[in-house]
Amino acid sequence: MDRYIGLDAHASSCTAVVLGPSGRKLQCQVLETSAKALISFLQTIPKNRRLIFEEGTHSNWLYEVLAPHVQEIVVVAVRQSRGPKDDKIDAFGLAEDLRIGNVKVRVYKKQGEFATLSHLVRAHNTLVTDTVRCQNRIKSLLRSRGITAGGKQVYSVKSRDQWLAKLPAHAHGQAGLLYQQYDALLELRKRAEKQMLTEARKHAAYRVIKTCPGLGKIRTAQLLPIVVTPYRFANKRQFWSYCGLGIVMRSSSDWVRTQGGEWIKAPIQRTRGLNRNFNRSLKHVFKGAATTVIGCAKKDDPLYQHYQQLLDGGTKPNLAKLTIARQIASIVLSVWRAQEVYDPKKLSPTT
Repeated sequence: MDRYIGLDAHASSCTAVVLGPSGRKLQCQVLETSAKALISFLQTIPKNRRLIFEEGTHSNWLYEVLAPHVQEIVVVAVRQSRGPKDDKIDAFGLAEDLRIGNVKVRVYKKQGEFATLSHLVRAHNTLVTDTVRCQNRIKSLLRSRGITAGGKQVYSVKSRDQWLAKLPAHAHGQAGLLYQQYDALLELRKRAEKQMLTEARKHAAYRVIKTCPGLGKIRTAQLLPIVVTPYRFANKRQFWSYCGLGIVMRSSSDWVRTQGGEWIKAPIQRTRGLNRNFNRSLKHVFKGAATTVIGCAKKDDPLYQHYQQLLDGGTKPNLAKLTIARQIASIVLSVWRAQEVYDPKKLSPTT
């Protein structure tokens, strides 16, 4: 008999609600946020155990620790709460949604062979962000003194004395500390990138996907632990939507009545846009890859040729770039499944 367990997790405590197949509340308990306490609680519940909790800080850890002790584990996107709210209500709502099949957005948590790479990619992304923030602080300090600071020369060790000389003496201390922070972050960033790529090269999929146009080493390493397996997606359109490249059509008041009394669909204007529920990192990867393909402007590249054909046909540059990003995503899915390197001769305009 199925047992539906809703878990509302917090830093120090977790609230668990257990429902039976009919929706009757069988148990409600507050537990310590520790692997031992949670596992012991689950083991007291008869099988089949079906566990659900929300995406959050603890979700990766909870998935790894609790997955072996349940028959089904579901991680959902954070829901909008309306009306009364507390931990017990939230846990009950999660269990009830799982029981009646009302889970709309599931978060994929399996990392498989890419668990180590996932952490290294996260560390690299954090250091890249911190480095850019430090660069912005340095330029902000210069601009606050009316000094125009463009390009990357302002960060160069050789030209720092020239930039410091333009600042008043009382600002030298702050500028010196910012430069020291930048140097430290840059060194850590290089080490993180080296470790990330060393780990990525251990996987056969890396060597295949790296051959795709516009991706390169870093984007390929970032892509692997997010997608994990190409067989998650039934077709390329599902993958496009997951990457934020799926087109959504919207309309309203579609039907009109004819003089004969029949209802027909009216030729009304429908708004178009991209889906809003997507993985931000993957969209960044594929839009960046499309930018690289367009920026390189290789005349013998079929993707760049297709981009030029779209522009010549009157397509706006941003929509043409979107088409190239969708093509690259399709190529990645195809070569990953086939375990074959990218061959531009096999590419068709409808990829």
